[in-house]
Amino acid sequence: MACFPNPVNKMEAAETKVSPTYYSAFYRHGVDEKRRVQIPSKWRPTVEGMEFTVILWPKAQEGLCLRVMPPQQMAALMRELDAMPNSNPNKTVLKRFIGSRSVQVALDKAGRIVIPEEMAQAAGIVDEAVLVGLLDRFEIWSPASWEKVQNSDAVMASEAFKLLE
Repeated sequence: MACFPNPVNKMEAAETKVSPTYYSAFYRHGVDEKRRVQIPSKWRPTVEGMEFTVILWPKAQEGLCLRVMPPQQMAALMRELDAMPNSNPNKTVLKRFIGSRSVQVALDKAGRIVIPEEMAQAAGIVDEAVLVGLLDRFEIWSPASWEKVQNSDAVMASEAFKLLE
């Protein structure tokens, strides 16, 4: 009987070999004609061949962005989805949405990833992108959408920080 490797277990194995990377700060980078965008050196994986999962992620008022997840975060997302009861119709919707709107990407030798054309168009990313750290993952925004997100976050920040007090 053939045995196929479980991608979640592979992701978790990669997680245990490396100290965590924290995706902090934000960076503005150009996007070239092949839709390649530079990943900050501090955010690059130390494990050779590691792939990020890029998901076209809907935000309520700000529009779409690209949510970029390292293997350990994608594994955590899979666990969260699997823990949902099968009777919950949102489980299948989420799995279908994420599964059909995500790709695995690796960095090239210059530390860049290629943003798939359909994802770039949907998120409004043309010749410039803003990479925003979310500590355990990061997002890629068009500059115009990022401006809206900053304004929205500023309104909600004082309330949100109460969660940490």
